[in-house]
Amino acid sequence: MIPHTATTLTMASMIEDHARKRPERTAIIFNDMRFSYGQLNAMANMIANGLVGLGIKPGDHVAMSCPNLPYFPMVYYGILKAGAVVVTLNVLLKPREIAYHLQDSNAKALICFEGTAELPMGQMAKAGFDEVPECEHLIVMTTNPAAPAPIEGARTLGQLMYNQPPTFATHQPRPDDTAVMLYTSGTTGQPKGAELSHMNLLLNAMIARDLALPVMEFGAEAQNVVLVTLPLFHATAQQAQMNANLFAGATLTLMPRFEPGPVLEVMKRDKVNLWTGVPTMFWALLHYAAANNIDTAPIAENLRLTSSGGAPMPVEVMKQFEETFGVRILEGYGLSETSPVASFNHIDKPSKPGTVGQALWGVDIMCVDDSDQPVPAGEKGEVVIRGHNVMKGYYKRPEATAEAMRNGWFHTGDIGIMDEEGYLSIVDRKKDMILRGGYNVYPRELEEIMMTHPAVSLVAVIGVPDEKLGEEIKAFVVRKPDAAATEEDLLGWCKEQFAAYKYPRHIEFRDQLPISATGKILKRELR
Repeated sequence: MIPHTATTLTMASMIEDHARKRPERTAIIFNDMRFSYGQLNAMANMIANGLVGLGIKPGDHVAMSCPNLPYFPMVYYGILKAGAVVVTLNVLLKPREIAYHLQDSNAKALICFEGTAELPMGQMAKAGFDEVPECEHLIVMTTNPAAPAPIEGARTLGQLMYNQPPTFATHQPRPDDTAVMLYTSGTTGQPKGAELSHMNLLLNAMIARDLALPVMEFGAEAQNVVLVTLPLFHATAQQAQMNANLFAGATLTLMPRFEPGPVLEVMKRDKVNLWTGVPTMFWALLHYAAANNIDTAPIAENLRLTSSGGAPMPVEVMKQFEETFGVRILEGYGLSETSPVASFNHIDKPSKPGTVGQALWGVDIMCVDDSDQPVPAGEKGEVVIRGHNVMKGYYKRPEATAEAMRNGWFHTGDIGIMDEEGYLSIVDRKKDMILRGGYNVYPRELEEIMMTHPAVSLVAVIGVPDEKLGEEIKAFVVRKPDAAATEEDLLGWCKEQFAAYKYPRHIEFRDQLPISATGKILKRELR
């Protein structure tokens, strides 16, 4: 039992030590803007003061929705300094989905970027916020901090920070207090909040930082630059890039959107040393560089390490990228529930292409059969994980937690093969999850909502192969008698219901779906 005593094991310490020792060091680059560690810490302190002024208390949940902008780390660490729990939301969520997350997480406040004409995040947030009266405060991050709130009934982040002191006595949590809640659907149903403690995240960030030590320097004089193109609301960018590298005193250069040309320009401009992407991003950079005759030598001169996750990296893409940019790609594996990194191909050892490496320090991984017994090396089994990185559980869902944490091991739902040296390969998914361009899409959530359409009698959603995204989303639909809904009608409705990354792109109408003797839809036949 951990005693209820104060501790410095807080995620807010990621930036505080550097703000004391090296306040002028650059923490964040965004276009032509620069923010030092001293400035980042001061702004987070002002936000923490503002939140406390609103009545936010340690342990309260504060949701935030923000793309890769300097606002993200400022707000993130401000919430943590106040002792509250950060609930990060996907920036593409629609009002119905936002309302669900606010209600399910018992959020007391929502801090949201105002968005753009193409992505009106503020309006989406307002519509979702209005459905959850228990969520008391809507705070909008604006491109002009001095401008009035663009959303009726909201206050701006500038108003929250106005006249607040740049110092704050950071709340000192227990190591097992929840720091961040990441939403994941797991194997079935609506998204669930995975509770990650300060200890979970601190240790995982420290280990993620140390994975790069063989090629990086993290001393007082070192200034490493890390490019962040994966979304910061996602576990990988938030933890393995933002937290790990700010803990190391590195500089983050942020890009809200991945576009091959601008990414290569930023790599060259900021002399980027580290970058993490998904396989489709590596493929896109290769093709853009070749098609536009880009000289990659200035980029290769600084780039020391790249890493990939989210989907298997095609061996040919890996080989071509390493030849073109003169840098290794190391593959890793993890989930929101594992903080997220669980295994990695270490840079001081030979990589095994096609594997996601070996378990991290303090983490155990094995493959088991349906009876939770270990399978021999080289045989398929469900991947299970235990260690300091495994979540506390799913918020308000003891049964789902117990099911996932059987026998002291977190059951991932992924099927893997472990070789005799402990290198893990992910070969299939026990769950029906679709991996679309690095985003997890869970068919059951789509099916349950699509079944509410007045023309839909039955629906089954699967992933189909896609050259660019890995998988695309397809729905097989049985219409109700006399229903006349077209594919265009249903696609338009789905766009209103789901975030842009997860609505079906293909709809096929059928008179019936293949059903097993026990009444289950046979998705394998649809595939």
